[in-house]
Amino acid sequence: MQELLGRKTHWLGIAKCVLIPALLLLLAFTASHAFAHGVADEDKTFIEQNTGIHLLPFIYLGAKHMVTGYDHLLFLFGVIFFLYRMKDVGTYVSLFAIGHSVTLLTGVLTGTHVNPYIVDAIIGLSVVYKALDNLGAFKLVLGFQPNAKAAVLIFGFFHGFGLATKLQELTLSQDGLIPNIVAFNVGVEMGQLLALSAIMIAMGFWRRTENFRRQAFSANVVLMTAGFILIGYQLTGYFMNSPRIPT
Repeated sequence: MQELLGRKTHWLGIAKCVLIPALLLLLAFTASHAFAHGVADEDKTFIEQNTGIHLLPFIYLGAKHMVTGYDHLLFLFGVIFFLYRMKDVGTYVSLFAIGHSVTLLTGVLTGTHVNPYIVDAIIGLSVVYKALDNLGAFKLVLGFQPNAKAAVLIFGFFHGFGLATKLQELTLSQDGLIPNIVAFNVGVEMGQLLALSAIMIAMGFWRRTENFRRQAFSANVVLMTAGFILIGYQLTGYFMNSPRIPT
């Protein structure tokens, strides 16, 4: 009986950890356009009103977009959650960087368009996937562990398309387009390294605490919940903004 009550208390504690952040995230998403994770108005004005090569401003814009990109950072947080060796961190982050660099450059330079709501919903799915992977759900349910490196690379492609859709919303000048987009991508990588450094420092302190292993489960459940909220938010936007078929 005591064991049953203990388990009930444990799951109630987890539920509180999940539901409170989930509700706060949901309120934030529905209450403010700031969570659309687009390009800021002042940045749009600069990009659309300038022609020619502007390497440093585009590097800054790329870094700023990644540092404030909560969806990308949530995925990275999940990717490195149980990685303790810098070699492993470097491998996975490099695969992610290769993936999103390829589709960012290809999407903008070739004019390949994807629906921004759908691709951002898939980015939310990548967060859910990584949380489930960290929880060992795939091995438990499917009986095998999917290739984690391949998954990071594939989801990296979708994250790159997500970045590309933000730039495709703007009127980009063809004068200096290639060097500017390359500079933007360099900025994205710089922002990623900056954000990743902060995450790893915080994780380093957290991992030294006695409660890390116990809290890791709850943290990944919260991460999964955040991913589902991102999916729901983007799919809601997709259905609300899709053209209606006349009846």
